Amino acid sequence: MKIHTIAFSPFEVNTYIITDSTGECVIIDPACYTIQEQKYLKEFISEKNLKPKVLLNTHCHLDHVFGNKFISEEYNLESQYHIDDKFLLERFPDMAKAYGLNTIGNPPISKRFLKESDKITFGNSELKMLHIPGHSPGSLVFFSEKHKLAVVGDVIFAGSIGRTDLPGGDFDTLISGIKSKLYNLSNDTKLYPGHGPSTTVEIEKKSNPFAKGAIL
Repeated sequence: MKIHTIAFSPFEVNTYIITDSTGECVIIDPACYTIQEQKYLKEFISEKNLKPKVLLNTHCHLDHVFGNKFISEEYNLESQYHIDDKFLLERFPDMAKAYGLNTIGNPPISKRFLKESDKITFGNSELKMLHIPGHSPGSLVFFSEKHKLAVVGDVIFAGSIGRTDLPGGDFDTLISGIKSKLYNLSNDTKLYPGHGPSTTVEIEKKSNPFAKGAIL
């Protein structure tokens, strides 16, 4: 399993493409904001001879779904996300207007809702998920125990956590989920956040000022 990272938009959101030896891949949080960024992502996928099979959102804040419409139409994929974040997609036009953004179409409202017990399969690979609300009500973490990697969205960053002052956010809920669920992954699991550099479970347990340690 291999993970590619591309940062898009003024928000510098990390879009992740996870693939394996078959060439099939999942696209997580397509954040391509401009036509040029859409073209770059399409060319990247083509040059790597990848075959997109699944479109996932860790959560549905507007900066993480800028490219949903493009990917859905380009590869005939319906985005999959937690139902508790559906209201964020419904509010996308108003939120974009509030930020003064000229977006390229609104992300479609899909019906492919995910829950924590679900598994995502592509090629010869599998991703499991954790539901860790607090940054948004439906925030999901996609992870592979075998390959010791987790795409965590804005649940946690290197040395920080996602903001909890947006609609549906809650600080205590987020910290509880990080400690009781995310920190149960092996210490050497590499964490790939929605913004900024990667980190590991061990590093965040030891040094994250908001979420040190774990709930035993």
